[in-house]
Amino acid sequence: MTDISPLRANGGRLVFSAQDRARRAIDAAMSVPPDVLATIFTRFDAPRIMEEAIALDIDAKRRAGHLAGVMVSIKDLFDERGQVTGAGSTILADDQPAGQDAEAVARLRGAGAVGCGRTTMSEFAYSGVGLNPHFGNPGNVLDPARISGGSSSGGALSVALGIADVALGSDTGGSVRIPAALNGLCGFKPSQSAVPLRGTFPLSQSCDSIGPLARTVAQCSAAHAVLSASAQPSQDLRSARIAVVGGMMTDAMDVQTVADFSRALTTLSQTGIVLEDIDLPELEGFGDINRIIVSSEAHRVHAGRLDRMRAEGDPNVLRRIRTAESLRQSDEDDARASRAAAIAAFAARVQTYDAFIAPTLPTVAPLIADVQADFDTFNVLMLRNPSAINFLDGCAITVPMHAGQPLATGLMIFAPGGRDWQVLELASHIESALANSEMS
Repeated sequence: MTDISPLRANGGRLVFSAQDRARRAIDAAMSVPPDVLATIFTRFDAPRIMEEAIALDIDAKRRAGHLAGVMVSIKDLFDERGQVTGAGSTILADDQPAGQDAEAVARLRGAGAVGCGRTTMSEFAYSGVGLNPHFGNPGNVLDPARISGGSSSGGALSVALGIADVALGSDTGGSVRIPAALNGLCGFKPSQSAVPLRGTFPLSQSCDSIGPLARTVAQCSAAHAVLSASAQPSQDLRSARIAVVGGMMTDAMDVQTVADFSRALTTLSQTGIVLEDIDLPELEGFGDINRIIVSSEAHRVHAGRLDRMRAEGDPNVLRRIRTAESLRQSDEDDARASRAAAIAAFAARVQTYDAFIAPTLPTVAPLIADVQADFDTFNVLMLRNPSAINFLDGCAITVPMHAGQPLATGLMIFAPGGRDWQVLELASHIESALANSEMS
């Protein structure tokens, strides 16, 4: 398991305290204008963060953990003992505080991570653009007039602004990968079964997954090892065979994404990776199928609070949840059968390819004003490519491919479920190749 503890640098010759890391995170937060910080965190409690760091410094077992001293922001849909889980909404604000940490949070803390604030999100995680009428609209780290992406919006910014080292996010249709790609970060969506969902406020139990956002693949890998309680096997994938997925995944790309994707493919082919263009017919009609499954499950989660959502919730989220009201049970049954067939067909492709790649998103971050004027169009556009992987029950990571351009784009590496470590190993190789290309 990869050790990324910042408390033990240079093989342990340089030693730091968790309190040092906490002070650094708090200072970084204090350098952000309060009105901006309020769009990133639903709660940032500096004394609580410092208390947790002090407790870590006197706990020899946790200080030896692979994440000791790593500052991790926590999305507002994960339970933390003593905190109210708001899921990005004011509707749950009066709920009782959680009695214990979510399993994912407990595993991170057990490995020595320090909680670094609760981050904002699209209400109930049901949007890919990251706007929130309760806490405000966090702007992109590269251009505050543009969206951060969602639903793990605050988590992405907590890392991009240097407050947290890693953000704990959830991904039902791209909620880790979208904000990671738009803000120049890495974001990993594991196989759904890899990380326990206990203590996580649900959107769609069939598609919800838990993953990290961070600056590097190595940080994502280390966090995933802890979250999944699994070890990275030794693999040599430098001569991997990778399918370049076209069709709808490359439709409607803007000028920068076209150029960045083309440059990335050229770089990868020069490293010895074998690239082959393909389409994925398994994805035909997947958007409608996803919509049926996710809205049906979300409607069951929120059935008892729809009236309150009409009064004070995000109308865009409510409209998406109420999509289920026009469906029959047979629609949901048919959707699940179609998805199962597509998952099986996609899994069979591992006999030919080690992994698949596509642009994470077809465009750079759109302007907040444009998204507010046409939410549905932009939300569908942001969700399109990432949600295809959730539909296929796959695993995926986004890595930056914008090579110093003023706005960020991401390259998505993905595979069928169960291939998490293979995807992460390939992503590490691809990350290095793209970085070396940029420096040459």
